[in-house]
Amino acid sequence: MKLTILGGGGFRVPLVYGALLGDHADGRVTRVVLHDVDAERLRAIARVLAERAAGVPDAPEVTATTDLDEALRGADFVFSAIRVGGLEGRADDERIALAEGVLGQETVGAGGIAFGLRTVPVAVDIARRVARLAPDAWVINFTNPAGLVTEAMSRHLGDRVIGICDSPVGLGRRVARVLGARPAEAWVDYVGLNHLGWVRGLRIAGRDELPRLLADPVLLGSFEEGRLFGADWLRSLGAIPNEYLHYYYFNREAVHAYREAGRTRGAFLRDQQAGFYAGVADPAVPALELWDRTRAEREATYMAENREAAGAGEREAEDLSGGYENVALALMRAIARDERATLILNVRNRGTLAALDGDAVIEVPCLVDAHGAHPVAVDPLPGHATGLVCAVKAVEREVLDAARSGSRTAAVKAFALHPLVDSVNVARRLVDGYTAVHPGLAYLR
Repeated sequence: MKLTILGGGGFRVPLVYGALLGDHADGRVTRVVLHDVDAERLRAIARVLAERAAGVPDAPEVTATTDLDEALRGADFVFSAIRVGGLEGRADDERIALAEGVLGQETVGAGGIAFGLRTVPVAVDIARRVARLAPDAWVINFTNPAGLVTEAMSRHLGDRVIGICDSPVGLGRRVARVLGARPAEAWVDYVGLNHLGWVRGLRIAGRDELPRLLADPVLLGSFEEGRLFGADWLRSLGAIPNEYLHYYYFNREAVHAYREAGRTRGAFLRDQQAGFYAGVADPAVPALELWDRTRAEREATYMAENREAAGAGEREAEDLSGGYENVALALMRAIARDERATLILNVRNRGTLAALDGDAVIEVPCLVDAHGAHPVAVDPLPGHATGLVCAVKAVEREVLDAARSGSRTAAVKAFALHPLVDSVNVARRLVDGYTAVHPGLAYLR
């Protein structure tokens, strides 16, 4: 099988390739094509992959190209992991938002809207090319904001595009571990949008064990989300929120922590990865060793400002390893080999959540087989969660409208309607600020 990775010069691509190296079954990936607009980054990641594959029998062949059509033609699977505007764009998103006193995180609030506005047109172009050049391919979308981008692509690819995220998988794994269960044996009742979901139950041998967790303050304080949100708030919710809901429930504290930090997350990653890519350009530097050290630092500092604001401490060692590559591989295996699996994915609603229309992309458990991902029916969300999901989905729809029409008015409306942007005037200034620095937003008029 041919796997094409868009954004193939991206830092996390070696995680995907490493997962492929352990797969020796029939119907496996035999050819990986890396595509990126940056040839130097492609060469750097190709070096890391070559060192990782050394001594591995039948390692998938790796080629790299800057020609998008060549990369897509004849692909069986396409992993989309692009970053329009690069990490410099992410740093700008954060800086401009924080200057207005609102959150600039890359998927939540103003930063997520800005990232979506410049990413959606590119993602739509990719979807159209896939439909033309590889109509039988399955697209697995890693690109953030994952739910929004998946919905944009689904308008051209239907159910053949599926979004993934490792955040709900990690949350389910932590809850199961605290309850003394193997994650593979637990059914996680999770529902929402990407980076906006809740674990409402965790069934082990048919019994919901979440009430036991919520009733035990010691257990609640023993894992990341318990420390991040606090036992009292989790008991009030009767659920365990995705970590990204910390930006909503403790927005003032999160914004303060980000404004007080020496560098934003985007600026940190921009500087860190600049050092990595510069280092790998030296043929005398062991590429894989440098990548491993850089990745360890990246994972350890994930959401550090939020943990500091909550007094949640350091990340657990078990959470420092990768995750999304395993979700992607499990999804690809289930489709390619008809090996049925249950995975939390971003797919079209199809009536799963009554509050949203059928084309809205949501994040829920899905049964996956050779015909794709099928969302599992879930109970209605409580009112507070329904309101938040509907409000954020309405914002996503305004982003899609702005990207389609080029309407500056729709862009302002997207910012102004977001729960974490507190003024129409702030929304107008945000659009002015983002369009002034991002060439990818020149289409707004």
